[in-house]
Amino acid sequence: MTRTRPFPAAAAALLLSVGLAACSSSGKPANTTTSAASSPAASASASAGASVTASTPAPSSTGALQVTIKNFAFAPASLTVKPGQTVTVVNQDSTTHTLTASDKSFDTGNIAPGASATFTAPQQTGDHPYICTIHPFMHGTLTVG
Repeated sequence: MTRTRPFPAAAAALLLSVGLAACSSSGKPANTTTSAASSPAASASASAGASVTASTPAPSSTGALQVTIKNFAFAPASLTVKPGQTVTVVNQDSTTHTLTASDKSFDTGNIAPGASATFTAPQQTGDHPYICTIHPFMHGTLTVG
């Protein structure tokens, strides 16, 4: 019997990112990026610049973290990160949402259904409550420590 290995998701994301990097950009501030995912397994992420690349939405070995929006809730509702760490927000809901700090220190802008956005955690340590500005009953806390 011959065993075959499945094509690794990371390799697929790399190939997708090469194609998208050549033609994608974002008009968002340097610390946020929003992009529609080409498939449920793909999401957008960004460096300090404005370019967009595709990657898998799960946490990576580089320490990237993820918040998922589903059923009008953030999951996890509380997340602990390091100062300056990148957080990816994936909208798996049926309507547009935001993830916006109460003090406006970070803001994804509008994230359409099936899309994702990234933001950079503030340098200031402590708790940073956030909401969806479209649906203020949705809330969570980013703890920077």
